[in-house]
Amino acid sequence: MKHDRIAAAACALAALFASAAVADGHRSAAPEGARAWIVLPENGATVSNPVTIVFGLEGMGIAPANVEQDGTGHHHLLINTDPATLDMEQGLPATDQIVHFGGGQTQVTKELPAGTHTLQLLLGDWLHVPHDPPVLSEVVTITVE
Repeated sequence: MKHDRIAAAACALAALFASAAVADGHRSAAPEGARAWIVLPENGATVSNPVTIVFGLEGMGIAPANVEQDGTGHHHLLINTDPATLDMEQGLPATDQIVHFGGGQTQVTKELPAGTHTLQLLLGDWLHVPHDPPVLSEVVTITVE
């Protein structure tokens, strides 16, 4: 619990920095051909808890949040979230539906409620701001038993 609160506070602080950076015209360029995808689970899979989600990335490197390095970013997992509702000019908020992996993680094992869920990856730069253009995976739909 303490670790979750510290992580949330760090994300909130990064979002403040991101707002200032974006106001100064900051938005990291995505390398041409960069792509993200969900390796597991496969689209249409029926799974049980806990669900292991494995991230794929090509054409870019992974770097933790707050480490500014060209051609890198870190994953954000969108759960039941339409990216069209997000402001791609701002740092992504940390919520139950927008899960940050600012440590550079490339997979997670997570409890999800029973039912159908959509999963999608969105890469963010060192300040959690999506790249230009956004590096966004295809949607994977799963059913949790």
